[in-house]
Amino acid sequence: MSDKKKILIQLDTDNQASVFDRVVAVDAGTEFLFTHAGVTPVQVQALVHGAIFTRGPKDLMSTAVFVGGSDVSAGEAILAEVRKSLIPQYGLSVSVMLDSNGSNTTAAAAVRAAAKHMDLSKSKALVLGGTGPVGQRVARLLARQGAHVRIGSRGLDRAQAVCATIKARHANAQVEAIATGSSTDGPKALEGRDLVIAAGAAGAVLLPAKLRAQAKALRVAIDLNAVPPVGIEGVELGDKGVTKDGVICYGALGVGGTKMRIHKAAIAKLFQRNDLVLDAEEIYDLGEGL
Repeated sequence: MSDKKKILIQLDTDNQASVFDRVVAVDAGTEFLFTHAGVTPVQVQALVHGAIFTRGPKDLMSTAVFVGGSDVSAGEAILAEVRKSLIPQYGLSVSVMLDSNGSNTTAAAAVRAAAKHMDLSKSKALVLGGTGPVGQRVARLLARQGAHVRIGSRGLDRAQAVCATIKARHANAQVEAIATGSSTDGPKALEGRDLVIAAGAAGAVLLPAKLRAQAKALRVAIDLNAVPPVGIEGVELGDKGVTKDGVICYGALGVGGTKMRIHKAAIAKLFQRNDLVLDAEEIYDLGEGL
């Protein structure tokens, strides 16, 4: 165990680094927070080398990297550069976590909520807004658990691209792209689905009440939109396992408590070893038992 102070290096791709992520880092036990905003891939190596060459290998568990910002693709590029810049064969490595736009922790919390009420390996799910940053990770985590996942998007080609990405990561994934751009697409997308998770853009109604009432197989509905109007009509922001018309419902705030616990647990985990990479799957696993 290192006796060095816990330093978290925040690499944020936005011009102004996330205050939210900074507050959570402190509440999770970080003693010193070094924040860098507007980070691009070409800057990463120097920042990482500054972290790994200043402490001996036995003390590097007390240094960690957090990648954030509103652009998930940009965050993924930063994560890739962080990993390339480490020198693990000589023990010169630090643990790193990716949570751009809160996508990994939010997705993990949503899927954990669903798992309380159903066997995900037997579930037939529909992810609305499935090509967005959170939706992609929700679909990825559900597929990893063995669920059959329909990925809904206004653009079928975008949903197909997400399916291909998930299959490349999880070879046995059961994923299906489906268009949800018109009013006539809804019944087909919902057919046989027992779980719906809405992860679309703020203020967009993705599942109207009238259409939801036609989904006879639906057992669990989770809406991750915190900006009214909500994504699943009839689900309130604070709903947390509330049964409405025979469907167990969660709103964004109902999932939020679990998201915060997972986020803090992940930050704390970074300081237990110096070789962790916490992406969607690893962060989901941390949520077990919280």
